[in-house]
Amino acid sequence: MALLANVPWPRSEPFQFLFRGSPISAAWSSPRKSLSFYCRSSDDRNEDYLLDAPVSVGDGFSFSGGKYSDGPNPSDEWFKQGKLVKAHPVLGSGEKAKDPIFGLTMGVSSQAPSDVFRWFCVESGCADNPPVVLMHGFPSQAYSYRKVLPLLTKDYHTIAFDWLGFGFSDKPQPRYGFDYTLDEYVSSLESLINELAVDKVSLVVQGYFSPVVVKYASNHQEKFTNVILLNPPLTAKHANLPSTLSVFSNFLLGEIFSQDPLRASDRPLTSCGPYKMKEDDAMVYRRPYLTSGSSGFALNAISRAMKKELKRYVEEMKTILMDKNWKVRTTVCWGQRDRWLSYDGVEDFCHVAKHKLIDLPMAGHHVQEDCGEEVGKLIAQVIRSNKI
Repeated sequence: MALLANVPWPRSEPFQFLFRGSPISAAWSSPRKSLSFYCRSSDDRNEDYLLDAPVSVGDGFSFSGGKYSDGPNPSDEWFKQGKLVKAHPVLGSGEKAKDPIFGLTMGVSSQAPSDVFRWFCVESGCADNPPVVLMHGFPSQAYSYRKVLPLLTKDYHTIAFDWLGFGFSDKPQPRYGFDYTLDEYVSSLESLINELAVDKVSLVVQGYFSPVVVKYASNHQEKFTNVILLNPPLTAKHANLPSTLSVFSNFLLGEIFSQDPLRASDRPLTSCGPYKMKEDDAMVYRRPYLTSGSSGFALNAISRAMKKELKRYVEEMKTILMDKNWKVRTTVCWGQRDRWLSYDGVEDFCHVAKHKLIDLPMAGHHVQEDCGEEVGKLIAQVIRSNKI
C-alpha cells in the first residue's frame, strides 16, 4: 500500500471577487492595513468566524488560508486522521492547467500530480479484520461516515475515502489528467481498491455514486462479499439530478454557483432530508471550497457528467442487479425522508431482484448523516448475517 503520511495541508490560493466581469483581489497590495472578512453562522448563536485571506500566487478563485478562527479547526482535525493513498495514473500531456475563464495558469491545488493521483483515506480497526470500504455520495465527503467508523472499528478494518474531486483528494482541472466522467470513476475506483490490497471486501456506497460502484463490482465479483447501497438511484425517475445539483452543470451559472461554499456544500446536504448541519461540521464540508477554486471546477465537471451519463448508468445498474449472474449479496438501505429520490418503485425493484431492503423512516438522502449510529449498526448486522 502506498501511503503518504503526515502530508502538509495543500497550499491554497487567493480568492478574487468578480465585479462586472473584472477580477478584484480580496486584499489589495497597498500601504493600507489588509482586510479581514467576517462571516455570520447560520444559526441563532451569533457566532462570527474570521476568513483571513492574504494574497499569494494561485488560481484567483479562492480564499488563501481559509481560517475560520484562530482556534483549532475541525477540518484540520479530520485531515490529521487520514492519509493520502496514491492510486490511478495521471493521463494526458502533463501541460499546466489553466482556468476556463481567464486562461491563466492555475494554482497547485488545480494541477494534476506528475504521475499518480492522491486519495484521502481514513482507516479504523485492525488490518487483519474483514475489510469494509465506505464511499460517500455526490456531493459529499468521507467525513459523512464519521459516526459510522467508530461502530465498525472493533470487528472490521474500515476505510472511508474521498472521491477524486471531493474533500481532500486531488482535484485536477478538467481536461488536465481527469475529466470526471463516470467511466473514469469506474477505472479509478479499480485502481484504488487494488492499491489498498484488500480482498473479500464489503462495499458500502451512498447515493449517486452507486451505479459507478456496481458497474465496477460486476467485473470483479470474486473480490466482494457484500454490496450495501444507501439510497441509490434505482428507477427511471431517479436518473434525473435534482435542481439543487443540476444547477452546477449549467453554462456560466454553474461555474459561478459551484464556487459558492454555501451552495456547493451546505445546500446539497441540508435540502435533501431532515439533516440539520452543525457549524463544526459545516466548517469541514466548506473547507475545500474556501481554500481552492479546484473544488468548484471539479463539482461543475462531475455535475455535467452526471447529467449526461447518469441515465445510462442507472439502467446498467438495474440490469446488473437483476441479472442471475450477479452473485454478490446486496442490501438496499433506504431513508424514507429523501427529498431527492422517491421511494416509489424501490420496494418493487428489491422484491423482483430478490435483494434485502431495510427502511430507515427518520433518515433522508444522506442516511449516514441523519442516522449515523443506526447505519453503522445496520452495516455490521448485514455483514454478520451474510456470513451465516
